[in-house]
Amino acid sequence: MGGYARARLACIVSDIALRTAQPSDLDSILRIERLVFSDPWSPESFAPEFTDSYSWFRVAEIDGEVAGYVVARIVAQQGEIANIAVHPSRHGTGLGGTLLDAAIVAAAAAECEAVWLEVRVSNAPAQRLYASRRFEEIGRRRNYYREPLEDALVLRRAGSSSASVPA
Repeated sequence: MGGYARARLACIVSDIALRTAQPSDLDSILRIERLVFSDPWSPESFAPEFTDSYSWFRVAEIDGEVAGYVVARIVAQQGEIANIAVHPSRHGTGLGGTLLDAAIVAAAAAECEAVWLEVRVSNAPAQRLYASRRFEEIGRRRNYYREPLEDALVLRRAGSSSASVPA
């Protein structure tokens, strides 16, 4: 991550350290994953994200503890937010926005034309966060999520202004 992104993140949340996820973080990541999602990723789902050259996998540490993470993929000038989560004790603190902003900046640095993601139709807080970062609904995937079975909204953010994220 460039100096601009580090400075920007420091202004948003001054007590976090954003760093590349390591296999030693997996237990903490899984703990958050299970607290946040009704159909969490398995350890096997996370494993390739540590080594795949297309994966941009970061954790946010606060006081030496993993408080959140983001898994993004950057392939052929397209970005995808595959997974993002914040420990419930940190909800409402802006940490989710910080992680999302960092992924948007990374996608912009890779000259991505767009950033994509899916979100449960019932997840209004996440939808508000994405809307605040100029993601727009472009489609719907029927029965995309399990436990409970639910549609996903497909959201897209155009890449031309991806480096510009809210203050």
